[in-house]
Amino acid sequence: MNIAIIVAMSKELVLLTPLLENKKVSHIDGYEFITGSIGKHDIIAMECGIGKVNAAMGTYALLSHFSPDLVLSTGVAGGADTSVNVMDVVVADRIAYHDVWCGPETIPGQAAGMPEFFKSSKTLSSLLPESDSVKHGLLCSGDMFIDSIEQVREIKRKFPDALAVDMESAAIAHVCCKKGVEYFCMRIISDSPGAGHNNAIQYDNFWAAAPEHTFSLVKKLLLAL
Repeated sequence: MNIAIIVAMSKELVLLTPLLENKKVSHIDGYEFITGSIGKHDIIAMECGIGKVNAAMGTYALLSHFSPDLVLSTGVAGGADTSVNVMDVVVADRIAYHDVWCGPETIPGQAAGMPEFFKSSKTLSSLLPESDSVKHGLLCSGDMFIDSIEQVREIKRKFPDALAVDMESAAIAHVCCKKGVEYFCMRIISDSPGAGHNNAIQYDNFWAAAPEHTFSLVKKLLLAL
């Protein structure tokens, strides 16, 4: 299978690329793409940049030049629920925008002409069953870094079952939906403002000591596919 993996930041890409074998680098339309393999799968990895516009532009460029069978979005997210702890993995079975409302004909989180929720691949989700450290549920995306319990409460007011928040996944899912490409999202929790912690300290500590094996779950997932 031809699989694309998209992350937002160079910190995430550094943890991801050691998982690839036979790596090659190419530059197209201002983006760096790293191709290689994991098991029997051909992989294209890229850093799209932070935020919805960067995510959408990067995803469109990747789909246009490489035509993957599946797009996998991974990296870090903030916890939005007391059930989610730092270093947990959230498998997003549903994805929505937390900062979008397109008027009376739509509902909060729904982009005009798009489904209420973007869906993740059920096949890949089934390969990561829920456990103490793997949670399945709703992930919400928006163009803001969520660093306070007040911000989380506002998101939870609209999306009570949200488990995590990030800045890219809904935009990546949006482009994949428009282009008819299968999508899967899994995120590692780097900080947890939803639990009322000092997430700035959590976030800094996560990157200071983030073990590379936290991203190895991606490799285990693809080897099982």
